[in-house]
Amino acid sequence: MDLKKLASALIPDKDLLPTAEYEKIYPERRMEVKAEVTRLAPSPTGFIHLGNLYSALADERSAHTTGGIFYLRIEDTDEKRKVDGAVESVIRSLRYFGIGFDEGAEIDSPLNKYGPYYQRQREKIYKSFVKDLIEKGLAYPCFCSEEELGSVRERQTANKETTGYYGKYAKCRSLSEDEIYKNLKEGKKFVIRLKSQGSIENKIAFKDAIKGEVTVTENDQDVVILKSDGIPTYHFAHAIDDHFMRTTLVIRGEEWLSSLPVHLELHKVLGFKPPKYAHTSSLMKMDGETKRKLSKRKDPELSLDYYRKAGYFPLAVVKYLMTLLNSDFEEWCLKNPDADYRSFRFRIEKMNKSGALFDLDKLNDVSKNEISRLSAEECFEFLNGWVTEFGTDSDREHFKDRDYIVKILNLILGVGGKKRRKDIERAEQGVRLIDYFFDDTFAPEYNYRFGKDIVNAVLDGFSKLYNEADDNSVWFGKVKQVAEDVGFASEMSVYKAEPEKFGGSVSDIAEILRIAVTGKPNSPDLCSIMKILGGARSVGRMKNGRI
Repeated sequence: MDLKKLASALIPDKDLLPTAEYEKIYPERRMEVKAEVTRLAPSPTGFIHLGNLYSALADERSAHTTGGIFYLRIEDTDEKRKVDGAVESVIRSLRYFGIGFDEGAEIDSPLNKYGPYYQRQREKIYKSFVKDLIEKGLAYPCFCSEEELGSVRERQTANKETTGYYGKYAKCRSLSEDEIYKNLKEGKKFVIRLKSQGSIENKIAFKDAIKGEVTVTENDQDVVILKSDGIPTYHFAHAIDDHFMRTTLVIRGEEWLSSLPVHLELHKVLGFKPPKYAHTSSLMKMDGETKRKLSKRKDPELSLDYYRKAGYFPLAVVKYLMTLLNSDFEEWCLKNPDADYRSFRFRIEKMNKSGALFDLDKLNDVSKNEISRLSAEECFEFLNGWVTEFGTDSDREHFKDRDYIVKILNLILGVGGKKRRKDIERAEQGVRLIDYFFDDTFAPEYNYRFGKDIVNAVLDGFSKLYNEADDNSVWFGKVKQVAEDVGFASEMSVYKAEPEKFGGSVSDIAEILRIAVTGKPNSPDLCSIMKILGGARSVGRMKNGRI
């Protein structure tokens, strides 16, 4: 059979370059020996989830802790699944969590010398190599219809045989030259298949960068490498792109382990050295007493939108995922509380070999700790970002007054105090905590523990004495005076010694004032709150708080 003639008939494109030219177009990258080139290669489906972030973080850390490159490639070979704006969504979502790319699709970078980074724009490259494989007798056309393939599958299943296109079931592998040209003349649709050289009798010992030594069976399937529309399959494009983008490390989910034999054979027949592969374990969660994979259908926390809408501090999510990626990261954080997490020496070989258990409660603790470390200005930026996208109209109006909000946050967070507040885990929670500083969201719960006469006497008495210019000492002196005026102890030590002599203590007076001014029995320093609210508003609330 004249294979060159056949290759030209099957791939009639006249402007294809010789395959050797691509080695010159995409030369080896000039980097240090141990530097890794990693990639995130999603399909443009518009949905990016926690597992993608987990893998992207592993990719980004593997590249940047070794002085390498992290790039974005879009695997858009399946046109039916494409969603407009999906690529921008991926970039935006990862950027929110502080993960950026050095080069790639939609990335403005001087390093963009290995593109195009969209697979559909690389059609000529793939066809050059498909044509080359046909000429070498390593690929052939398959004219089998979906109905024929379905019938074969049914027969294989009934006989309890491995399903697929191989051996005696690879009908088109042995087509004669006349049969092939007859099918082409009749206009029959065809795909191009790899003529596999493998055998299921043979085993391949392979070193996975995470799981260690892995043994797989050789591929014997004549997999499709070029679809009927002239677009390559994922498997074939993967091998071509990773080679010519000079990827050194492919990090992907363990569900791809079953494809490893195909990918290794494709690299072999193409004459490429395969990259290192690292297969990550699935993210798991406890469901009662059972551990299971996180599910798109069952678990809202798998979606990255969940964390954005709930207002998790992005760095907290990243740091928590780092504890799942490398078990010694948490200990390192305790020893280096002020260090940038990126200074931690991430190691791919330290990643979990079995399922990593995702614990939302643990994430909440990490988020609380990270928010507690923010300055008031940093906290404003974080909360304002959430308010802009997910807050109410009232929230957005409130956050227009940056100086006022920063004053509140300095107090709420305990900035400059002996102990920072550590119970705010999400932006939404933080925004709701300051609602009482605004009249339109002030929703008091007047749950006083004392009767009408005492409550009104306290509020009336303090309203007359209050002056917003008073410092804490003078302010508290006036609280004591009101306590004495209504028969309460002005000193706690005196009250504790003889509580039966008094109607209550000075702390009870402060609680009445606190409920009237903030609507709640507990709050940060009340004197400071009243200064922020201002004299007129504070007095107005005390008057409105009368029973």
